[in-house]
Amino acid sequence: MSRSALLNVMVSAALKAGKFLSRDFGEVQDLQVSRKGPSDFVMKSHSKCQEIIYQELLGARPKYGFYSGGKAYVGQDSITRWIVDPLNGITNFFYAIPHFCISIALERDQEIIASVIFNPITDELYTAERGIGSFLNDRRIRVSSRRILSNSIICYATFKRNSRFLMQLCRIMDEAVGVRSFGSEALDLAYIAAGRFDGFLGKGLSIWCVAAGLLIICEAGGFATDFLGKNMGAETKSIISGNMPIHEQLLAIIND
Repeated sequence: MSRSALLNVMVSAALKAGKFLSRDFGEVQDLQVSRKGPSDFVMKSHSKCQEIIYQELLGARPKYGFYSGGKAYVGQDSITRWIVDPLNGITNFFYAIPHFCISIALERDQEIIASVIFNPITDELYTAERGIGSFLNDRRIRVSSRRILSNSIICYATFKRNSRFLMQLCRIMDEAVGVRSFGSEALDLAYIAAGRFDGFLGKGLSIWCVAAGLLIICEAGGFATDFLGKNMGAETKSIISGNMPIHEQLLAIIND
């Protein structure tokens, strides 16, 4: 596949940050048994990874804005910004669980136009550009073709306890093959785009956690909306995604 210059910038930033995270992950594994623990080290890794990405992206496109959990910058080009999660799945990283990623999205005029999700442990690179399609290591990917919940695996993520959401998950558990929570929302969305999972429910999430995944799913033939079935926005905290029939069934349960 051929990539645009912008996507190449994003891929370069993700690979450089991923190399750094892979090295630090080895240190985190050793720190699990130390008296001090990995807390300070992990936070420094997060900050350093964010700075690597920031310098790479802004160095290539200095007029663009930058939006992340710990850093926000409005550029001269006020309608274009990078949306970054430098370490999605930080709790997994903290506990030396090898399931985390770097997530980078490019937003222009409130629309995601390019995305990169990189898992440095498995060396899986997910990319998408609007109108071009979604790819895993340069291989075209598509969402699954499963059409009913009873044949599907659904994953979820939430950062807040919500009794109604838990009741809805219980209903989905009764109908689906299985319900999983893996601790990295961006990778969950990437896996749906690749057809590994069939649907995703997220509650209380930040846009930098899911921005890249939204485009990757849509370009893989899937759907991603909020709990009301509306398009995602910067302030949206809920998300339902999957192929069309699974998305519709999940949406019906959430709004029942």
